[in-house]
Amino acid sequence: MYLNNIANKDLVEEVKRRLNKIDTDSILESGYIEEFIQETVFTPFPTVYNSDRPDTIAAGILEGKVAILVDGTPFVLLVPTFFVAFFQSAEDYYQRADIGTLLRLVRFISFFITLLAPSLYVAITTYHQEMIPTNLVISLAAQRESVPFPAFVEALIMEMTYEILREAGVRIPKNIGQAISIVGTLVIGQAAVAAGFISSAMVIIVSLTAISSFVIPETGMSIAARMIRFVLIALAGFIGLYGILFGIFIVVLHLSSLHSFGMPYMSPLGPYNSKDLKDSIFRFPWPFLKTRPAENKTQNLFRQSTSSDEESTK
Repeated sequence: MYLNNIANKDLVEEVKRRLNKIDTDSILESGYIEEFIQETVFTPFPTVYNSDRPDTIAAGILEGKVAILVDGTPFVLLVPTFFVAFFQSAEDYYQRADIGTLLRLVRFISFFITLLAPSLYVAITTYHQEMIPTNLVISLAAQRESVPFPAFVEALIMEMTYEILREAGVRIPKNIGQAISIVGTLVIGQAAVAAGFISSAMVIIVSLTAISSFVIPETGMSIAARMIRFVLIALAGFIGLYGILFGIFIVVLHLSSLHSFGMPYMSPLGPYNSKDLKDSIFRFPWPFLKTRPAENKTQNLFRQSTSSDEESTK
Protein backbone atom coordinates (compact mmCIF):
# COMPACT_ATOMS: atom_id res chain seq x y z
CA MET A 1 0.00 0.00 0.00
CA TYR A 2 1.38 3.41 -0.99
CA LEU A 3 0.36 6.77 -2.42
CA ASN A 4 1.06 6.75 -6.13
CA ASN A 5 1.80 10.47 -6.44
CA ILE A 6 4.05 10.61 -3.34
CA ALA A 7 5.99 7.37 -2.92
CA ASN A 8 9.29 7.04 -4.76
CA LYS A 9 8.75 4.81 -7.81
CA ASP A 10 12.15 3.15 -7.46
CA LEU A 11 11.30 2.27 -3.85
CA VAL A 12 7.97 0.74 -4.89
CA GLU A 13 9.66 -1.35 -7.58
CA GLU A 14 12.33 -2.51 -5.13
CA VAL A 15 9.68 -3.59 -2.61
CA LYS A 16 7.84 -5.53 -5.33
CA ARG A 17 11.09 -7.14 -6.50
CA ARG A 18 11.99 -8.35 -2.99
CA LEU A 19 8.49 -9.66 -2.39
CA ASN A 20 8.49 -11.55 -5.69
CA LYS A 21 11.79 -13.21 -4.75
CA ILE A 22 10.22 -14.88 -1.69
CA ASP A 23 9.79 -18.60 -2.29
CA THR A 24 8.54 -20.46 0.77
CA ASP A 25 5.77 -22.86 1.74
CA SER A 26 3.71 -20.39 3.74
CA ILE A 27 3.61 -16.92 5.29
CA LEU A 28 1.91 -17.19 8.67
CA GLU A 29 2.88 -13.77 10.01
CA SER A 30 4.47 -10.55 8.78
CA GLY A 31 7.70 -11.45 10.64
CA TYR A 32 8.37 -14.05 7.92
CA ILE A 33 8.40 -11.35 5.25
CA GLU A 34 10.46 -9.00 7.41
CA GLU A 35 13.39 -11.44 7.46
CA PHE A 36 13.13 -12.11 3.73
CA ILE A 37 13.17 -8.47 2.60
CA GLN A 38 15.55 -6.80 5.07
CA GLU A 39 19.03 -5.79 3.93
CA THR A 40 20.89 -8.03 6.35
CA VAL A 41 19.92 -10.54 9.02
CA PHE A 42 23.20 -10.09 10.90
CA THR A 43 22.09 -7.19 13.06
CA PRO A 44 20.14 -6.89 16.32
CA PHE A 45 18.53 -3.65 15.12
CA PRO A 46 15.23 -3.78 13.21
CA THR A 47 15.53 -2.33 9.70
CA VAL A 48 11.85 -2.85 8.87
CA TYR A 49 9.24 -1.06 10.98
CA ASN A 50 6.18 -3.04 12.06
CA SER A 51 3.11 -1.83 13.89
CA ASP A 52 -0.52 -2.78 14.53
CA ARG A 53 -1.65 0.86 14.81
CA PRO A 54 -3.52 2.14 11.72
CA ASP A 55 -2.64 5.78 12.48
CA THR A 56 1.08 4.99 12.59
CA ILE A 57 0.98 3.17 9.25
CA ALA A 58 -1.17 5.89 7.66
CA ALA A 59 1.29 8.56 8.80
CA GLY A 60 4.16 6.57 7.26
CA ILE A 61 2.33 6.25 3.94
CA LEU A 62 1.70 10.00 3.91
CA GLU A 63 5.47 10.50 4.31
CA GLY A 64 6.11 8.46 1.17
CA LYS A 65 6.78 5.05 2.71
CA VAL A 66 5.43 1.71 1.53
CA ALA A 67 3.28 -0.50 3.77
CA ILE A 68 3.12 -4.28 3.43
CA LEU A 69 -0.08 -5.89 4.72
CA VAL A 70 -0.24 -9.63 5.40
CA ASP A 71 -3.49 -11.57 5.60
CA GLY A 72 -4.14 -13.08 9.02
CA THR A 73 -2.05 -10.73 11.14
CA PRO A 74 -2.68 -7.21 12.45
CA PHE A 75 1.00 -6.24 12.15
CA VAL A 76 1.86 -4.20 9.07
CA LEU A 77 5.41 -3.64 7.77
CA LEU A 78 6.59 -0.16 6.81
CA VAL A 79 9.66 0.57 4.67
CA PRO A 80 12.08 2.25 4.60
CA THR A 81 12.65 2.96 8.26
CA PHE A 82 15.32 4.77 10.25
CA PHE A 83 16.85 4.58 13.72
CA VAL A 84 15.08 7.67 15.06
CA ALA A 85 11.68 6.36 13.91
CA PHE A 86 11.69 3.74 16.67
CA PHE A 87 11.64 6.50 19.31
CA GLN A 88 8.72 8.32 17.78
CA SER A 89 5.08 7.66 18.65
CA ALA A 90 1.81 8.70 17.06
CA GLU A 91 0.90 10.53 20.27
CA ASP A 92 3.79 12.95 19.64
CA TYR A 93 1.73 14.57 16.87
CA TYR A 94 -1.51 14.67 18.84
CA GLN A 95 -0.04 16.98 21.48
CA ARG A 96 1.81 20.30 21.42
CA ALA A 97 5.30 20.28 19.96
CA ASP A 98 7.02 21.00 23.30
CA ILE A 99 5.31 18.02 24.95
CA GLY A 100 6.15 15.75 22.01
CA THR A 101 9.79 16.85 22.10
CA LEU A 102 10.03 16.21 25.83
CA LEU A 103 8.61 12.70 25.44
CA ARG A 104 11.08 11.90 22.66
CA LEU A 105 14.01 13.08 24.78
CA VAL A 106 12.76 10.89 27.63
CA ARG A 107 12.72 7.89 25.26
CA PHE A 108 16.27 8.51 24.06
CA ILE A 109 17.49 8.88 27.66
CA SER A 110 15.65 5.67 28.60
CA PHE A 111 17.33 3.88 25.69
CA PHE A 112 20.79 4.84 26.96
CA ILE A 113 19.83 3.84 30.51
CA THR A 114 18.63 0.46 29.24
CA LEU A 115 21.81 0.01 27.25
CA LEU A 116 24.44 1.28 29.68
CA ALA A 117 23.25 1.35 33.31
CA PRO A 118 24.28 -2.20 34.40
CA SER A 119 27.60 -2.11 32.53
CA LEU A 120 28.50 1.32 33.95
CA TYR A 121 27.74 0.05 37.46
CA VAL A 122 29.93 -3.01 36.93
CA ALA A 123 32.79 -0.98 35.44
CA ILE A 124 32.78 1.76 38.10
CA THR A 125 32.42 -0.52 41.14
CA THR A 126 35.04 -2.97 39.85
CA TYR A 127 37.73 -0.82 38.23
CA HIS A 128 36.99 2.88 38.75
CA GLN A 129 35.98 3.37 42.39
CA GLU A 130 37.75 6.73 42.40
CA MET A 131 34.89 8.12 40.28
CA ILE A 132 32.36 7.53 43.08
CA PRO A 133 31.92 9.98 45.98
CA THR A 134 33.49 8.71 49.23
CA ASN A 135 30.21 8.36 51.14
CA LEU A 136 28.68 6.36 48.30
CA VAL A 137 31.75 4.11 48.07
CA ILE A 138 31.46 3.32 51.77
CA SER A 139 27.74 2.57 51.38
CA LEU A 140 28.31 0.29 48.38
CA ALA A 141 31.17 -1.50 50.14
CA ALA A 142 28.93 -2.15 53.15
CA GLN A 143 26.20 -3.57 50.90
CA ARG A 144 28.62 -5.82 49.02
CA GLU A 145 30.40 -7.07 52.13
CA SER A 146 28.27 -10.21 52.34
CA VAL A 147 27.83 -10.73 48.57
CA PRO A 148 29.95 -13.71 47.42
CA PHE A 149 30.02 -12.76 43.73
CA PRO A 150 31.87 -10.02 41.85
CA ALA A 151 29.73 -7.23 40.35
CA PHE A 152 30.01 -8.79 36.87
CA VAL A 153 28.52 -12.13 37.96
CA GLU A 154 25.98 -10.33 40.13
CA ALA A 155 24.76 -8.29 37.15
CA LEU A 156 24.50 -11.35 34.91
CA ILE A 157 22.49 -13.26 37.54
CA MET A 158 20.03 -10.40 38.00
CA GLU A 159 19.68 -9.70 34.28
CA MET A 160 19.07 -13.38 33.47
CA THR A 161 16.57 -13.64 36.32
CA TYR A 162 14.68 -10.65 34.99
CA GLU A 163 14.64 -12.05 31.44
CA ILE A 164 13.29 -15.39 32.73
CA LEU A 165 10.55 -13.64 34.71
CA ARG A 166 9.70 -11.47 31.71
CA GLU A 167 9.39 -14.47 29.39
CA ALA A 168 7.35 -16.34 32.01
CA GLY A 169 4.97 -13.38 32.25
CA VAL A 170 4.41 -13.58 28.48
CA ARG A 171 3.69 -17.35 28.50
CA ILE A 172 1.44 -17.37 31.53
CA PRO A 173 -2.26 -16.53 30.86
CA LYS A 174 -2.72 -12.78 30.57
CA ASN A 175 -5.04 -12.43 33.56
CA ILE A 176 -2.24 -13.51 35.92
CA GLY A 177 0.88 -13.05 33.79
CA GLN A 178 1.62 -9.44 34.75
CA ALA A 179 0.93 -10.10 38.42
CA ILE A 180 3.27 -13.11 38.44
CA SER A 181 6.12 -11.16 36.79
CA ILE A 182 5.78 -8.17 39.15
CA VAL A 183 5.32 -10.21 42.34
CA GLY A 184 8.04 -12.64 41.28
CA THR A 185 10.50 -9.81 40.71
CA LEU A 186 9.73 -8.20 44.07
CA VAL A 187 9.84 -11.46 46.04
CA ILE A 188 12.99 -12.81 44.39
CA GLY A 189 14.78 -9.45 44.60
CA GLN A 190 13.95 -8.97 48.27
CA ALA A 191 14.83 -12.56 49.12
CA ALA A 192 18.15 -12.35 47.24
CA VAL A 193 19.13 -9.17 49.11
CA ALA A 194 18.09 -10.66 52.47
CA ALA A 195 20.07 -13.83 51.75
CA GLY A 196 23.17 -11.82 50.83
CA PHE A 197 23.37 -13.10 47.24
CA ILE A 198 22.74 -9.69 45.63
CA SER A 199 23.36 -6.13 46.80
CA SER A 200 20.54 -3.61 47.09
CA ALA A 201 22.26 -1.27 44.62
CA MET A 202 22.26 -3.95 41.93
CA VAL A 203 18.54 -4.54 42.41
CA ILE A 204 17.94 -0.81 41.94
CA ILE A 205 20.08 -0.69 38.79
CA VAL A 206 18.39 -3.72 37.20
CA SER A 207 14.92 -2.43 38.12
CA LEU A 208 15.66 0.98 36.60
CA THR A 209 17.00 -0.71 33.48
CA ALA A 210 13.91 -2.89 33.15
CA ILE A 211 11.51 0.02 33.56
CA SER A 212 13.45 2.13 31.04
CA SER A 213 13.16 -0.61 28.41
CA PHE A 214 9.36 -0.29 28.47
CA VAL A 215 9.56 3.41 27.56
CA ILE A 216 10.77 2.64 24.01
CA PRO A 217 7.62 2.57 21.80
CA GLU A 218 8.75 -0.16 19.40
CA THR A 219 9.52 -3.60 20.84
CA GLY A 220 12.20 -4.44 18.27
CA MET A 221 14.48 -1.61 19.40
CA SER A 222 13.93 -2.51 23.06
CA ILE A 223 14.98 -6.11 22.38
CA ALA A 224 18.07 -4.92 20.50
CA ALA A 225 19.09 -2.83 23.54
CA ARG A 226 18.58 -5.84 25.82
CA MET A 227 20.80 -8.03 23.63
CA ILE A 228 23.61 -5.49 23.40
CA ARG A 229 23.38 -4.85 27.15
CA PHE A 230 24.73 -8.33 27.92
CA VAL A 231 27.73 -7.75 25.64
CA LEU A 232 28.49 -4.41 27.29
CA ILE A 233 28.23 -6.00 30.76
CA ALA A 234 30.79 -8.61 29.70
CA LEU A 235 33.14 -5.96 28.30
CA ALA A 236 32.75 -3.86 31.47
CA GLY A 237 33.56 -6.91 33.60
CA PHE A 238 36.80 -7.51 31.72
CA ILE A 239 38.31 -4.05 31.12
CA GLY A 240 35.94 -1.53 32.71
CA LEU A 241 35.03 1.74 31.01
CA TYR A 242 37.47 1.05 28.19
CA GLY A 243 35.41 -2.01 27.28
CA ILE A 244 32.18 0.00 27.31
CA LEU A 245 33.69 2.68 25.06
CA PHE A 246 34.95 -0.01 22.70
CA GLY A 247 31.50 -1.62 22.60
CA ILE A 248 29.76 1.71 21.93
CA PHE A 249 32.27 2.46 19.16
CA ILE A 250 31.49 -0.88 17.48
CA VAL A 251 27.72 -0.32 17.83
CA VAL A 252 27.94 3.17 16.27
CA LEU A 253 30.03 1.84 13.37
CA HIS A 254 27.53 -0.96 12.84
CA LEU A 255 24.58 1.44 12.88
CA SER A 256 26.33 3.71 10.38
CA SER A 257 26.76 0.77 7.99
CA LEU A 258 23.11 -0.28 8.01
CA HIS A 259 20.61 0.57 5.27
CA SER A 260 16.88 0.13 4.89
CA PHE A 261 15.90 -0.36 1.26
CA GLY A 262 18.94 1.57 0.15
CA MET A 263 18.40 4.47 2.59
CA PRO A 264 20.99 5.19 5.33
CA TYR A 265 19.63 3.82 8.60
CA MET A 266 21.00 6.70 10.71
CA SER A 267 19.51 9.46 8.56
CA PRO A 268 19.10 12.39 9.23
CA LEU A 269 21.94 12.14 11.78
CA GLY A 270 24.30 10.48 9.36
CA PRO A 271 24.40 11.56 6.61
CA TYR A 272 23.48 14.82 8.31
CA ASN A 273 20.39 16.63 7.05
CA SER A 274 19.50 19.74 9.03
CA LYS A 275 16.02 20.09 7.46
CA ASP A 276 14.89 16.64 8.58
CA LEU A 277 16.07 17.27 12.14
CA LYS A 278 12.84 19.24 12.62
CA ASP A 279 11.04 15.92 13.08
CA SER A 280 13.62 13.50 14.45
CA ILE A 281 14.97 13.87 17.98
CA PHE A 282 12.89 17.04 18.34
CA ARG A 283 9.39 17.74 17.03
CA PHE A 284 8.86 21.21 15.66
CA PRO A 285 5.33 22.71 15.53
CA TRP A 286 3.23 21.74 12.50
CA PRO A 287 3.60 25.11 10.69
CA PHE A 288 7.36 24.38 10.44
CA LEU A 289 6.89 20.86 9.05
CA LYS A 290 6.07 21.94 5.52
CA THR A 291 8.10 19.23 3.79
CA ARG A 292 8.20 15.45 3.98
CA PRO A 293 11.43 13.76 5.14
CA ALA A 294 14.01 14.15 2.37
CA GLU A 295 15.50 10.69 3.02
CA ASN A 296 12.33 9.09 1.59
CA LYS A 297 13.02 10.77 -1.79
CA THR A 298 9.33 11.34 -2.43
CA GLN A 299 7.87 12.62 -5.69
CA ASN A 300 6.05 15.43 -3.88
CA LEU A 301 8.26 16.91 -1.15
CA PHE A 302 5.72 19.41 0.19
CA ARG A 303 2.89 18.38 2.50
CA GLN A 304 1.74 21.93 3.22
CA SER A 305 1.07 24.70 0.75
CA THR A 306 3.79 27.34 0.50
CA SER A 307 3.88 30.72 -1.20
CA SER A 308 6.10 29.36 -3.98
CA ASP A 309 3.64 26.51 -4.59
CA GLU A 310 0.73 28.93 -4.84
CA GLU A 311 2.61 31.18 -7.29
CA SER A 312 3.57 28.24 -9.49
CA THR A 313 -0.04 27.04 -9.47
CA LYS A 314 -1.25 30.46 -10.55
